[in-house]
Amino acid sequence: MRDFRQISVWAKAHALTLQIYKTTATFPREERYGLTSQLRRAAASIPANIAEGYGRVGDAELARFLQIGMGSAYEVEYHLLLANDLDFLTDSDHQHLQSLTIEVKKMLSGLLSKVRGSR
Repeated sequence: MRDFRQISVWAKAHALTLQIYKTTATFPREERYGLTSQLRRAAASIPANIAEGYGRVGDAELARFLQIGMGSAYEVEYHLLLANDLDFLTDSDHQHLQSLTIEVKKMLSGLLSKVRGSR
């Protein structure tokens, strides 16, 4: 049985999610069910899809869930841009979260290539 907690991209995506939860706690209250919720759900979707993929049988299923996680990472990237443009994030927080998101995307891409190559 594979353990998703042993995968470095899962750990990095989980850390990104925790950072996003902490940072969005400062967003305006009226955004609780708007951008705050969207950003948190998209971020949590990345490690959740990695975990679900590792619980499936076969590399094709794993690749499918990794691809879904990649889509969520792109969604996070956009929501961070929007939050920054709305001045909900400091430039420093935006830069930090953006760089973490890009790192997760690169790691996901590498793992996806590896999984697809092993078929």
